[in-house]
Amino acid sequence: MWKRLKRRGRHAEGGTRSQRFVRMLPALMILGGLVFDLLTPPIFTAIPLFVAAPLIAAPFFSLSSTICIGIASMVAVTVLRLYSNSLPLAVPLIELLTLATVSVLAVVINAVVRRGNEQLASARVIAETAMRAVLPKPSDRIGGLHVAARYEAAQADEFVGGDLFAVADTPQGVRLVVGDVRGKGLDAVESVAVAIGAFREAAEQERSLEGVAQRLERALAREGARGGLDAVEGFITAVLAEIPSGVSRVRIVNRGHPEPILLHPDGAVEVLGPTVPALPLGMDLGVWPDRADEWDLPAGTTLLLYTDGLSEARNAAGVFYEPAARLRGRIFPGPEELLSALTDDVRLHTGGETTDDMALLAVVRPAEGQPDRRRTVKIVGLETM
Repeated sequence: MWKRLKRRGRHAEGGTRSQRFVRMLPALMILGGLVFDLLTPPIFTAIPLFVAAPLIAAPFFSLSSTICIGIASMVAVTVLRLYSNSLPLAVPLIELLTLATVSVLAVVINAVVRRGNEQLASARVIAETAMRAVLPKPSDRIGGLHVAARYEAAQADEFVGGDLFAVADTPQGVRLVVGDVRGKGLDAVESVAVAIGAFREAAEQERSLEGVAQRLERALAREGARGGLDAVEGFITAVLAEIPSGVSRVRIVNRGHPEPILLHPDGAVEVLGPTVPALPLGMDLGVWPDRADEWDLPAGTTLLLYTDGLSEARNAAGVFYEPAARLRGRIFPGPEELLSALTDDVRLHTGGETTDDMALLAVVRPAEGQPDRRRTVKIVGLETM
């Protein structure tokens, strides 16, 4: 947490300095033009500096500020020419005309930039709202389990992606899915919506986890037949899990997805590989029956599911991130702390240059009668619950 806050502080400080410099730059250009023109012979002119001031202001300042800077530049040139008794001459008049033309152009540029920023902001809000509607964050307590989920986009301010997760409390127990759609953008979001909708329905109705996987397969096949999904690349790697109520076991069906990890209370790590490998969902290359594998899930154990944005993250030397090795021997208070540590660690591993989205889902079976823990963290006078 402390390292993340320091990084954010450094980024915020750097951004503040850059903004402050940009805000000062037009005034510095006008001031520099005045000084240059007063201290140099008449054959030298600072008109380029006065012309640059409104152009620099146009993409960064408000409309009123851009107009004021343009007027200030024209007033400065007028005062200089009056001071040198050269205003009635042709060259100073041409300079003023040029400056007036550039100031009008700066106002036009400012209007275009503001309109583009408004459209971009609107598109981001729509994308974020759509993604949250398709991929809502699950509650932190479901079926007696402690749950945490996280979606980390590869690019800042990016909300549309092809990774998915969902948790459902059903009569058969808590059922989970984490998947990765082939492709990016709106087509990937369409596949995510189909998969999540099919999972929510199937998780409630199907008696077995294998049946849930087959329902997802049929849903993708129907969507592909209607032309809604790419017939060749419209597949999804996914891992489905089921934790029955009152039973310290977890059942998993893996369809070509990175293997889940069990984190034991003593720091031991167990990779849950499938007994029989299977193809991703929607890859119509034959029909094979799904097979669920079972593992013990004692109290205090954490089940971690993730997409390949985590396991295929590489550092500058091309070395892949290995979540099992990085987590071995580490103990976390809860699933939220685990996901925070993971996202921090993978960004440290890659130097912040991630190239793929990352979905994480962590589930903890608490000990009987274990109370909810709330910790108070104090960092340089900052207190959060």
